[in-house]
Amino acid sequence: MKWEGYRQSSNVEDRRGSGSGFGLGGGRISAGAIVIALIGGLLFGIDPFTMLSVITGGGSMVQEQGPAPAAPPGDMQAVFVSTVLADTEDVWTGLMKQENKTYEPPKLVLFRGAALTACGQGSAAMGPFYCPEDQRIYIDLNFFNTMANQLGAGGDFAQAYVISHEVGHHVQNLLGISDRVNAARAGLPRSQANSLSVRVELQADCLAGVWAYHSQRSKGWLEQGDIEEAMNAATQIGDDTLQRRTRGTIVPESFTHGTSAQRTGWFKRGLQTGNMTDCNTLGSEKL
Repeated sequence: MKWEGYRQSSNVEDRRGSGSGFGLGGGRISAGAIVIALIGGLLFGIDPFTMLSVITGGGSMVQEQGPAPAAPPGDMQAVFVSTVLADTEDVWTGLMKQENKTYEPPKLVLFRGAALTACGQGSAAMGPFYCPEDQRIYIDLNFFNTMANQLGAGGDFAQAYVISHEVGHHVQNLLGISDRVNAARAGLPRSQANSLSVRVELQADCLAGVWAYHSQRSKGWLEQGDIEEAMNAATQIGDDTLQRRTRGTIVPESFTHGTSAQRTGWFKRGLQTGNMTDCNTLGSEKL
């Protein structure tokens, strides 16, 4: 991926050197509650933020930190992330304008280990995630090392796919899709709620493909093997592949992101057409 030399986003916040305080309704959350929330998310397919809210008795997490500085210019991983983010800003500004809408770009927060968010306490163990409450994407850059060394999903465009997937969640939030799905999930049995979550995640994969389509048309910065890197990354983080690797068995009703085949299929659909309307996973009979 020939990414060097392009514009970098000004919407990157570097919190890697700051401490994290976690507040809930004026109190603090114990490390034990956080661990239980994360384990619950892994074992039962429940959103860790949701479980954390239940454990602590509800309420909204509040951010106690002020604006963070930008990443240092010599940090090449941060430069790469900032460059990809800038291109998503360019692409989605244009696409949203075609829909007579204004694109408000998200902030991207770099952190280590744990991060304070408006959605709850984020952990590097959760991987990159998007918080709709503060419209921020949170990434511990060590996740990219995990992708390469433990999941076998290395490569710069594999990393770009991960970033663009989270940006896809931001697009869903701006379009009101996230709110509608969350309202629909309320009160549903866990398996049905998980099924809706899968559709949301697959749509974000498709929107990542839409970004890649338009990004390549405008910059031509993809090289041989880049698409394969993204497809491999989507394969390695499919629910069935991850469960087979960690549990040795597959439990479809606990899926929250979709199978490897589904994730690669929807990313490929967006990549081939570049059309947002082709990403209607919520209305599709077959995933």
